[in-house]
Amino acid sequence: MKNNQKHIIIKAFLFLSISLFTFCKKDGNQVVSDTSYPQYGTPYSGVPNTSDAIIYQVNLRAFSQEATFKGVTARMDSIKALGVNVVYLMPVYPVGVLKSAGGLGSPYAVKDYKAVNTEFGTMEDLRALVNAAHDRNMAVMLDWVASHTSWDNAWISNKSWYKQDTNGNIIPPEGTNWTDVAALNYNKPDMRLAMIDAMKYWVFNANIDGFRCDAADFVPLDFWKQAIDALRGITTHKLLMLAEGTRNDHFKAGFQMVYGFGYYAALENKVFGNAAPATILQDFNTSEFAPALPGSQVVRYITNHDVYLTDGSPVNVYGGKTGAMSAFLVTALMKGVPMIYNGQEVGCTRGIDFFYHTPIDWTTNPDMKAEYKKIINLRKNSAAIKTGDLTVYSSDDIVAFTKSSGSEKVLVLASIRGNATTYYIPPVLQGTWKNAFSGSPVTLGSQLFFQPYQHTVLTK
Repeated sequence: MKNNQKHIIIKAFLFLSISLFTFCKKDGNQVVSDTSYPQYGTPYSGVPNTSDAIIYQVNLRAFSQEATFKGVTARMDSIKALGVNVVYLMPVYPVGVLKSAGGLGSPYAVKDYKAVNTEFGTMEDLRALVNAAHDRNMAVMLDWVASHTSWDNAWISNKSWYKQDTNGNIIPPEGTNWTDVAALNYNKPDMRLAMIDAMKYWVFNANIDGFRCDAADFVPLDFWKQAIDALRGITTHKLLMLAEGTRNDHFKAGFQMVYGFGYYAALENKVFGNAAPATILQDFNTSEFAPALPGSQVVRYITNHDVYLTDGSPVNVYGGKTGAMSAFLVTALMKGVPMIYNGQEVGCTRGIDFFYHTPIDWTTNPDMKAEYKKIINLRKNSAAIKTGDLTVYSSDDIVAFTKSSGSEKVLVLASIRGNATTYYIPPVLQGTWKNAFSGSPVTLGSQLFFQPYQHTVLTK
């Protein structure tokens, strides 16, 4: 064999070896080898278990007057004081300028998966934000947009990476009006690998602790499993993965947390909006947890960036300040991981938009903020609420349930009606309790009279 032939064979062998290493198979899926980005900072060791997680969603364009990373960092103590332990940032990446959805453009129209939107600051500013959260024992999740990119993302030059119509034109995600974005094609292995590589980039370069994955239903199960398997391979990090989706298979893909869309719709539209019986909340609680695996959770909320924009402020949606607090109490304590959207804790009623700068006034309703703190800290310090057995006693107008663990029992009672109503107390709940917040004794007889949206928590 001639030397040049040997040389060709050796090069081919090396190429094949590298390819096999990079595209190695695991459980039938391709996974990415560790790209070994230099690790910025020290991986955070305090990432909470899902049963302990309490999430705070930050809309960077609304959170501060500056609408920057620095504006969030400056108020990190206030976020911490609320009692949360996970900060979730809406997309931090450059926004596309082609076919923009209006205003400053949608943060979900990602132009570059490996860059920071200069509107918010620099990579160093983001790192400082993450460091400030970690210093206060809070993890940080980034919003990840895997379904689509902006039309001016550099990936668009590789047309095969995108879904196309019968004429070969790249299309937006099917069944949507999202004309400012182009749908990605998950039949392309090289696109998948580039997506996973970009996710790893942020774990190493910004030292973040997980991802909230936008529009997860638009992305196939086998990709999510491939990506989560690859991310789990970063053994220096404990990563939280949250799917914004309704499919039952998200837990199978490896997500520890999935949105409770059905519960929110029942709470907002049926119970508060159309006087449906309170008992349907427990039905949705049961159905949403049915596909959950051990250790996984459903994320519960009374608002978020999408529904605040379409439905309005919780103060308006749930019948006023007291109604909003009643809705949050039930949602935070029944089961699952509570998620708070910036501004709801101060009863914000102005429009909070994510296409424009709409700064929140943090000086309003200190009474609501104090009540949020009490509810969140009660959950944080109660094993019964976090992981205890749920028993429901709701009537049509009153949400009533207990959470029990060992000798600890917590009773939640909340009116979801804007009129006075009477709750007839089951014999098993009658007797001596104490107020969970004040510690004062409370004796329950055969009935309890509730003012509009009145709520209480008792313990024994």
